[in-house]
Amino acid sequence: MENVQLGNRIRAFRKLKGYTQQELASRMGVSLVILGEIERGNRHIEDQILNKIVDALGITIPDLTHIVSG
Repeated sequence: MENVQLGNRIRAFRKLKGYTQQELASRMGVSLVILGEIERGNRHIEDQILNKIVDALGITIPDLTHIVSG
């Protein structure tokens, strides 16, 4: 999945959960700068970070990467 598309989905799930970027970054144990870069698609997401994201959001990797076609 493209970085920008994945970043957009992370942002959407974060907002659905009602978290600010700072809250999610804190839950993940990363800096706000790193999360911002991820959400903008400017940073490649390593597996370790991806696992922190889904754990912090309470979702699964397939939840995050599944695209529903219309």
